[in-house]
Amino acid sequence: MSITRISISLEENIGEQFDALIERQGFPTRSEAVKHLIKQALVNEEWKSGGEVAGVITLIYDHHKPQILQQITETQHEFGEAVVCSQHAHLDHHNCMENIIVRGNVADIQKLHKGLAAVKGMKHAVLSMSTTGKNVN
Repeated sequence: MSITRISISLEENIGEQFDALIERQGFPTRSEAVKHLIKQALVNEEWKSGGEVAGVITLIYDHHKPQILQQITETQHEFGEAVVCSQHAHLDHHNCMENIIVRGNVADIQKLHKGLAAVKGMKHAVLSMSTTGKNVN
């Protein structure tokens, strides 16, 4: 893989803040930190373009709530093409976490997330947007 070198100019205070961020997040170099930020911007663009993407929907809910498990399952089945797999974890006696790995069309994944978030008794539902890796090297 060939390397392209770029140069950027920043105000001193932004450079200092960036160096502090790099240290807090553990990047070995400025280049690695900038590469990380660029890749995140590319993933965001993938999601805006409406193409095929990947991600994880994380749910937190009380499994004792009537019908909640059935509603979660039914909602996932409505978008079966987008659901790659799911993982269920018991956080305590009442609270469960479900991680649903998704891949597919942006609109379908967003509808699935909204449908799961709207399930009665859902405590938290978040979509972590990622990439299939095809367009980000």
